[in-house]
Amino acid sequence: MHITFKLYASLTDYLPAERRPGNAIELDVAAGASVAEIIAPFNLPLKMVHLVLINGHFVPPDQRASRTLAEGDVLAIWPPIAGG
Repeated sequence: MHITFKLYASLTDYLPAERRPGNAIELDVAAGASVAEIIAPFNLPLKMVHLVLINGHFVPPDQRASRTLAEGDVLAIWPPIAGG
């Protein structure tokens, strides 16, 4: 199945160089793939995987290993962001 995977802020560095300007990549993943399974090949530091959304809906940390995606879903991840 096909999904869109988006990384924001400093996490865009984990995308292939040619996809960084648009911060998104189309992925072909196994049916029933979980959030954790999808992000594993990108080697994101877990402490940097702060805000996870599927189609704009928050996925709590305790559900990321079991929450699966469906055809056409958009998985977006933000790192912790500090401001002042």
